[in-house]
Amino acid sequence: MSRIQGKIALVTGTSSGIGEATAARLAKAGYTVYGTSRRGAQPGQRSYETLALDVTSDASVDAAIARVIQSEGRIDLLVNNAGFSTELAGAEESSIEQARAIFDTNFFGVVRMTRAVLPHMRRQGSGRILNIGSVLGFLPAPYMALYAATKHAIEGYSESLDHELRTRGIRVSVIEPGYTKTPFDVNSLEADSKLDEYGEVRIALGRRIKELMAAGDPPAVVADVVLEAATAAHPKLHYAAGGQANRLRVLRRFAPSGMVDAGVRKNLQLDAALV
Repeated sequence: MSRIQGKIALVTGTSSGIGEATAARLAKAGYTVYGTSRRGAQPGQRSYETLALDVTSDASVDAAIARVIQSEGRIDLLVNNAGFSTELAGAEESSIEQARAIFDTNFFGVVRMTRAVLPHMRRQGSGRILNIGSVLGFLPAPYMALYAATKHAIEGYSESLDHELRTRGIRVSVIEPGYTKTPFDVNSLEADSKLDEYGEVRIALGRRIKELMAAGDPPAVVADVVLEAATAAHPKLHYAAGGQANRLRVLRRFAPSGMVDAGVRKNLQLDAALV
């Protein structure tokens, strides 16, 4: 608790799901928390203030950071959570414009937020940046190729950034959830170039993903891992969030690639969907 007293946290994408659970968990632990969403303050009582923020807009990002700095004078913790996915679809079923859109939010949104916060953290000589990734940042995700690509990009960006900043008292970590029970799919972007050839597998895989999501971890599991990473005296670069994510991280690290490949296909019942 002594590490948290007086510290300021900024969490993006707090209108629901992992972001909302994370902001509430950090506030309960003692952080002064600022959440964000594109629409600003949401109905209902929350233990933190919500700012309007669009991570795809430089001006919006700068305005939100300036608001926190004006009020608090510092930012000790940034949790980059805002993001969305495309609906299940073959990689060729999304246009280049859609590919740009998902990268603009999921990856370049992280870059914008990080660039805006870092001057203040460098001036302080301390800070922590936690990027919400996914097990899909180190595993393949058939029919979610663009989303998986953004999460792979976050992994590489975070690892490189941590090397650059740790001598300045700033650490960067990636939080890697598995399947999580959230309304994440509500904001999924429908593929704009659908092909009949993928129709059957899209339907079959959609049913399977719903089963896996229903059996997933609640957002609070991820929020607890965020708090662990935020307060660790010696933070790790990667934090798998939940039992499934931990098992997949170990599998990816130690199992032969052929076994991992077969496991992905079996788990998603891909070959059955193609029969």
